[in-house]
Amino acid sequence: MNPIERASITHLINAAARIVFLGGAGVSTASGIPDFRSATGLYNQERQTKYAPETLLSYHFMVRHPEEFYAYLRENLHYPQAEPNQAHFSLARLEAAKPNTNVITQNIDGLHQKAGSRNVLEIHGNIERFYCLKCGHDYSSALVWELSEVPRCPVCGGLIRPDVVLYGELLDEELVEQAHRTVSAAELMIIGGTSLVVYPAAGLIHYFRGKNLILINRDPTPYDSIASFVLHGDLGQILNELIT
Repeated sequence: MNPIERASITHLINAAARIVFLGGAGVSTASGIPDFRSATGLYNQERQTKYAPETLLSYHFMVRHPEEFYAYLRENLHYPQAEPNQAHFSLARLEAAKPNTNVITQNIDGLHQKAGSRNVLEIHGNIERFYCLKCGHDYSSALVWELSEVPRCPVCGGLIRPDVVLYGELLDEELVEQAHRTVSAAELMIIGGTSLVVYPAAGLIHYFRGKNLILINRDPTPYDSIASFVLHGDLGQILNELIT
């Protein structure tokens, strides 16, 4: 990013009254949480089981094989030591300066809120929340990990599951509609850390009616050609430079 680009984008951000940020797994990689589809991502790691990640993280697998499901969850999706990085803190700083800033995240790690952001839509859920499949009782992640290998509800004995969208499940319709409205109302949209190939999240870009779309990603995306600015590089560093 050259100085002219940086100055131009910073001006657009400062001038916009309503901003929305759409982020994917690349937002949290600097926090030590791997992404999914890169060369070193979760889906390309050497398998320790005969099942593909898409199978292991499906609703039907969770119900039928809860032991293997939770073993995989603990190994690959549970990062209790993860802390927010520059990207999270930059977006929280932007919201503090511009209250009509919203974050729509595909991540389930809760790091945006930990950094200080309040206007966060977690369209895939949050790994820090759990509930019983049978009675619906809510549980915190800390309690779930302490219960047993396969957490069971102390109230009714039902299987406790993470409050995340698994393969084979639909996104919450109310959250999706809220995301549509948020994107449609934005004057400026920033998309970062996502390949924009996973739907329906990637389809949110079609609801944007504003003039300025900024794409920040390590690799090219299918929507680079329609963006006002396309920036390749470290997401946290770029956001930190743009959000002053």
